This record gives sequence, structure tokens and C-alpha cells, in this order.
Amino acid sequence: MSTRKTVKSESGATMSQYDQEVEKRLKALESKAHAKCDGAGGGDVAALEAKVDDLIAKLKTLRTLREVL
Repeated sequence: MSTRKTVKSESGATMSQYDQEVEKRLKALESKAHAKCDGAGGGDVAALEAKVDDLIAKLKTLRTLREVL
């Protein structure tokens, strides 16, 4: 008869091999996700703001044209 290797989670619960695999993958994903949350995403906020402002101006012009017609 084979014996199973039992592993306990941080909460003290017994984990199956599948649970261990899932936990390992989850921790890997979380470490990648949290590494990008430092605010240094490299995005150009000023360029995005300019695009949004341009879009708003175009929408206002369109609204004005609709009211005239």
C-alpha cells in the first residue's frame, strides 16, 4: 500500500497534490501581478489626457452640429 505525503497549508488544512499545484501556480501569478503595481507602468499619462481632451472637443463639436441641423 502506498503512503501519501501530506502537506499542511498556512491555515493548517491538509492539502492534496492538486491543491499544492494550484497554490504554487497562484503564488506565481500573484508575484507577477504585484510586481507591476508599483506605479511605474511606464504609461504616458499626459498623452492619454491629451487624447481624451481631443475626443471631448470633437464630441462637443458633433453635438453642436446636431443642434444646428
